[in-house]
Amino acid sequence: MKLAVDRPFADPEKAARRLMQHAHAFEAVQHGRFYIEAINGPFLHVDKGTPTEYVAGLDFAIERGWLTSHESGTFVRFGQAGSELFA
Repeated sequence: MKLAVDRPFADPEKAARRLMQHAHAFEAVQHGRFYIEAINGPFLHVDKGTPTEYVAGLDFAIERGWLTSHESGTFVRFGQAGSELFA
């Protein structure tokens, strides 16, 4: 009997890649920025990721330069590496 279920986004890189897929599905709002809700809503509610997995994935994407976060935390923008990721 297995007591724990493997989480698909337990690996921060997998979570970050899924967040990037969500980000690429949305059109930028202004100056290449899009609302953070465009990626956290689908990740948390559709993919059923946990808040911890979301934060780990977002931090991973920012550290790798895939995304850059606005100082307000309301917007994110693709970094150079993020633009090339799905090119």
